[in-house]
Amino acid sequence: MKTYIMAIDQGTTSTRAILFDHEKRIVAISQKETNLFYPQPGWVEQDANEIYLSVLAVCMDVVSKARISLKQIVSIGISNQRETTILWDKNTGLPVYHAIVWQSKQTNEICDQWKQKGYEPLIIEKTGMRIDPYFSASKIVWILDHVEGVREKAEKGDILFGTVDSWIVWKLTGQKVHITDVSNASRTLLFNIENCKWDKDLLELFHIPSCILPEIKPTSYHYGNTMSSIFLNEEIPICSVVGDQQAALFGQSCFKKGDVKNTYGTGGFMLMNTGDKIVHSNSGLVSTVAWKIGEQVTYALEGSIFVSGSLIKWLRDDLKIIQKASDTEIMATSVNSCNGLYIVPAFVGLGAPYWNDKCRASIFGLTFGTNQNHIARAALESMAFQSKDVLDAMVKDSGVTLSVIKVDGGAAANNFLLQFQSDILMCNIERGKINECTALGAAYLAGLCCSFWKKEDLNIELDRVFKPVRTKENVEQIYAGWKRAVHACMEF
Repeated sequence: MKTYIMAIDQGTTSTRAILFDHEKRIVAISQKETNLFYPQPGWVEQDANEIYLSVLAVCMDVVSKARISLKQIVSIGISNQRETTILWDKNTGLPVYHAIVWQSKQTNEICDQWKQKGYEPLIIEKTGMRIDPYFSASKIVWILDHVEGVREKAEKGDILFGTVDSWIVWKLTGQKVHITDVSNASRTLLFNIENCKWDKDLLELFHIPSCILPEIKPTSYHYGNTMSSIFLNEEIPICSVVGDQQAALFGQSCFKKGDVKNTYGTGGFMLMNTGDKIVHSNSGLVSTVAWKIGEQVTYALEGSIFVSGSLIKWLRDDLKIIQKASDTEIMATSVNSCNGLYIVPAFVGLGAPYWNDKCRASIFGLTFGTNQNHIARAALESMAFQSKDVLDAMVKDSGVTLSVIKVDGGAAANNFLLQFQSDILMCNIERGKINECTALGAAYLAGLCCSFWKKEDLNIELDRVFKPVRTKENVEQIYAGWKRAVHACMEF
């Protein structure tokens, strides 16, 4: 009987289940969009129950599409949007508030207070992260202090916290297993990246009860089995949990120190494998745990871009200048340049390397000659410019000069974007035949745990390599325009 690994990829705007066979081929995919709520400007929230129900829906649908039995699934791997914060009542199983999404800025005031109190140097030293609403700690504090009765319940041990991975595992195991892995724990501002444990000093500093926290486990690990009543009496082992960007790094086979991948998702995320050493950034990046297999911890240097593919969604859903994301490639190539137009997509502030949560999205260089094609092209170019900002910081911090970057994510299908990215970075861009690298990474890690694959089996076949064709002078000219636009945006 042929067997499969099921990857659950729970992202910001949708949930997917993907079946991989032993040859690492995609057998079937099921996807379901999830809603985002914007109760106030800058706030971004989700319904945690909707997230879980979407997981159930895609899991059953992908099995139906593949026409296989649940008995043929040897294990489940889970990759998830990181930092998004859920608190729930462990007795009722119900969330006490909406999930606060990683993009949300509703905890700006809390973070500003922590900065004013001088907490940031200690936090950077212990966690590798900066104080920012992006990470989970301020979201936990906001819920504890803004939802009536929750702090009291938490101190009595009746409230549980988790990022999306913890919530899904807790639900799938019939409310028995409350865990997270090191990659997700490292995004909370509560995790010491040196000893890979929850940090008691930080918990006391933020007034967060330790009893709400999940147990930290390795990334490739048998956490438990799904409750039999969920999947037609089948108990399927859950064998990996990993943050989505670390999953993509693993899925791209970036196993060596210095390997880099760039993901164009809702946000944009560039990660460099730094091996068993923590590289502390002086250039606006963060140090994070990539994964832990057995007792071996691998670290990464990361630059997080808050708005990447979601800019294209904005063009489609709000400006309505495109019908589908792929339209942007045709529109971009229909004009020779942006004619000096730049879009700085700071809808929720700017992430790495600027970390400015006060600025807002701006368009510069509009003239009467500007049309929809220029706007579409400028949107794609902004994704590449932001990646260059991050790469320049990464090279400075690591001392590694790069000649190749591996890419994935929905927008990696856009040939114009990848060619422009290659030109701007002045290095080769490699796109694999499997673009679902986040799900593939979760599958790989689950497959290693249950001996479905061996480490030497894990690789990704190339689809296309994009090589730079612009002159250095042209690149410097257009990038200088981008930097002027960014600085103008931050000064507004």
